[in-house]
Formats: sequence, C-alpha cells, structure tokens
Amino acid sequence: MNAMTDAAATGETYIGMSGAASFVPPPYPYDRLDELLAVADAHEGGVIDLSIGTPCDPPPAAVVEALGHSDTERGYPPSIGTPELRGAAANWLNRLVGTTLGPADIRATIGTKEFVAGLPHWLRLRDPGKDTVLYPAIAYPTYEMGAILARCRAVPVPVDDQWRIDLSAISPDDAARALCLWVNTPGNPAGNVDDLEAAARWGHDHGVLVCSDECYIEYTWDGPPQSILQHGRDGLLAVHSLSKRSNMAGVRCGFYAGDPDLVHYLGELRKHAGFMLPGPVQAAATAAYDDDAHVAVQRQRYRQRLELMQRVAKLFGSDAPLPAGGFYLWAPAPGGDAWAFTRRLAEEAGVLVSPGEFYGTRGTDHVRIAVVQPDDRIALAARRVGLEI
Repeated sequence: MNAMTDAAATGETYIGMSGAASFVPPPYPYDRLDELLAVADAHEGGVIDLSIGTPCDPPPAAVVEALGHSDTERGYPPSIGTPELRGAAANWLNRLVGTTLGPADIRATIGTKEFVAGLPHWLRLRDPGKDTVLYPAIAYPTYEMGAILARCRAVPVPVDDQWRIDLSAISPDDAARALCLWVNTPGNPAGNVDDLEAAARWGHDHGVLVCSDECYIEYTWDGPPQSILQHGRDGLLAVHSLSKRSNMAGVRCGFYAGDPDLVHYLGELRKHAGFMLPGPVQAAATAAYDDDAHVAVQRQRYRQRLELMQRVAKLFGSDAPLPAGGFYLWAPAPGGDAWAFTRRLAEEAGVLVSPGEFYGTRGTDHVRIAVVQPDDRIALAARRVGLEI
C-alpha cells in the first residue's frame, strides 16, 4: 500500500474528546485462532500448538544460574547494557560471522519486538521530513505495526517466487520518503535467505537506513550465517535476540549494533524513556552469549522436527519445502485456502498453525508451521495422522 494503512486494516476508529478520530488497535492476529484452538484441544492428549514461534526447550543451565544468582536486583541496571553483556554479544557475533565489534558498538534491548515496534517513531523524531517504512510483503507483522504506531506510511516491498525481497520493485518516491528498509534473514515466515550485501548496497545508493532483523541467524540451513554488518556499519543496523537462539523468549533480551551515530542516538533516547533490561536478565544474557554448544544441540532438534512435520504436511497434500533458514515450514495450502487447511489440521491432527495472511496478503494460500513443541508432541501429531516414525 502506498498510503498510511487505513482504519479498515488496523482496527476501528472512534472520535476522541478533541473531536478527532483516534487509533484503536486491530485484533492481535493469533487471537483469531481461539476457536480452532478449542477444536484442536478436543483431541486426546490436547492441542499441539505450532502457531506461535515460542521456544519450548530449556535454556542452558548457566543461564538459569546467572538469572537467579546475579545479585543485581537492587540497583538500576545500565540502559545500554553492562560492559560484560555488550562484550559477550560483540564477541559472539564476531565468532559467528567475522565482524569486529566491541562493547562500545552494542546496545541492549528488552527483547527485540519492542525495539522493532518503536524504531519508526524514534527515527521520525530524528528525521521528521520522512514518513515511510519499507518491509517485505511477506514478513513478521511488527514491521508494519511499528510504522502504523508511528503514523508512518507502511509500504510492503514485493518478494520473488522464493519469498526474497525484491529491491528493484521499490519506487523512487518510496525510497526518497523512507525512514528505513527492514530485511529479515533468515525470514519469518517463509524461511528465505536474502542477499544482505545487495540490501546494504541499495541502502547506501539511496541514502536509506537498512535494518536487518537477524534473530534466526544461527538457524541458517542453506549456506553460512550472515549479518548486514559484514558489509559495513554506516547506514546499517542489525538487530539480534536471544529468544530463538537460547530459548529465552520469556526473559526478553536482545541487542542492536551498526551505524555509530544512530546507535548512540538510540541509546541516549532510550535512556530518557527508561528502557532498561533488568540486571538479572543482563547477567543471564551474558552467560548465553558466552556459550555456543547449546545452539548446536538446538539446531539438531529443529532440523529433525522440520523434517517430521514436512512428512505430516505431505499427508495432507501440502508439499512444504524445508526452509533455507529458521524453524518454520511455509506450507502451501491444498486448494489455495489457508484457513480451510488450518481448520483441517486442527480437526484431524489436533495441530494449530497460523494462516499465512497473518504475514501479509501474499500469504493467503500458505500456512506457517512452527516446530516449537517437544519431540514427543511432534511425534504425537505424526501418529494422529497414521504416520510411522
């Protein structure tokens, strides 16, 4: 869409005390699954919920120990993150992709969803002459919602037949008005791996900040993991999370790094707003970034679950390819009706998945299957549909 998303897409409006129309949030996408949750839960053994990408496996023991015994509960933690946390995060990304970050290049976030949702507002404070947020047409919905909450134009960028962002489809007018371009590799929901070097080059050529959401970086299956920061820092921002890497979604911790001026600006702004990652969480995050072994174990779990759920989907007539990255199957809906496929999985297998329209109108003929239940629950789904394992 090439104008601010209208009320029909974002929820109702009402007239406030000033006489002006006020924003009312739309229904949260996953709340729309409540009816089918009850259908799936009627199966013996209950629902196997593969709709939301919430990890189920335990975080490393050292993380739990640090969370409970950091002795950091009494004082205010540093908003930008402790030197220990920022150093551990920098060292981790340096080990993974060969960047040369140091503690001064890192700032902590309270998870990354709040950062993704808030960034357009903070960028517009810095550059009020621009009003547009660009993001992939099939994507995590918070890129669009962050734009809407900042009263910006939310403009989806077309994707190709492999679900990769098509930078050539961005109009000159949209590029000129853009506060930022979001890329997400590996991608949610489709598991695509984009060319981050090309994205960085596009941003430099057009003078647009490129924000790279890299929370699935260690679950890259096709090729090595990649970060936008392998291609410089000026005009670039990378966002990372421990929710997926270390099964810490409930703890809420992440970081951003990149363009030095922007990183400093955002860090100072967030201090004023009181965005502070709790002290015990910072200690736990430090422990998580210091350990890589648990991620290798988790990678193997997700790969096996993806392969088993691929077989389940095939029994329903869906030839779902394994993703290039991430832990989702982006499964074509037989007959092209994602909601009908979602209902059928709930009724026949007790499995709850997400219709693709949650991630953009291009996804109405797909469902997203998140392999985030324990092995025995994934196996139960297979047995319910008669699959031998």
